[in-house]
Amino acid sequence: MALILRIDVDRPYGRKGLIRHIASRISSDYFLPTIRWFRYLDELKAILHLLNEKSKSAYVFYRKCTLPSPAVVELMKQGNHVFGLHLENSRTFESFLGELRVLDQYLGARVETFSKHGSGRYRYGWNHYAPYEPEKYLAWAKKAGMKIFFGNLEDATIEPVRDESVLHFPSAFWLEPEWRDTRRFPIDWLFGEARKRDVVMLLHAENVVSNRAIMSDFLALVNQLETKLV
Repeated sequence: MALILRIDVDRPYGRKGLIRHIASRISSDYFLPTIRWFRYLDELKAILHLLNEKSKSAYVFYRKCTLPSPAVVELMKQGNHVFGLHLENSRTFESFLGELRVLDQYLGARVETFSKHGSGRYRYGWNHYAPYEPEKYLAWAKKAGMKIFFGNLEDATIEPVRDESVLHFPSAFWLEPEWRDTRRFPIDWLFGEARKRDVVMLLHAENVVSNRAIMSDFLALVNQLETKLV
């Protein structure tokens, strides 16, 4: 029994610092070549380094504006982490395939796992399609030959289901408190639950690294619990 770690890579330059915040928004809405001096994906690198030191593996999901740099690709390979698509433009099957092909071609490898950017509450950028429609994504996943879909529900008691060829994790334990019912799902709940069954824990590297309390919870969890890939 273990944690199934899910990392959604939302921001190329994190959220702290005005210049990096603006660079993240421009990259998301338009196009901005990778700028090393703005510390591209630095927060993700920090999390991957920590996981690699502890021999813990994760599923890591990338948008078109957060494609992994060569240094990140190397960290991913060292830690046996799994590349996934963080689907942004979910308007049509064709837009889904377009994003998947970008990541496939960039990596030179087949990507078979994906998650959805946003849970239907807000629109995060010019290219983002806000509605959250998991039944539609499952149909697309089967059609495209995908193997795993990680959903965005916030009830961590919901267990995975298999829909024909696709393994679907409808929900997750969101590590960041702003996305979690902390009274129903305190950190202690996850410690106990992950010793009885596999539980998906979702995090965003930029939020963990920039918040001392969340980082403390993250370190305690990965130090004391096993992780697994399915």
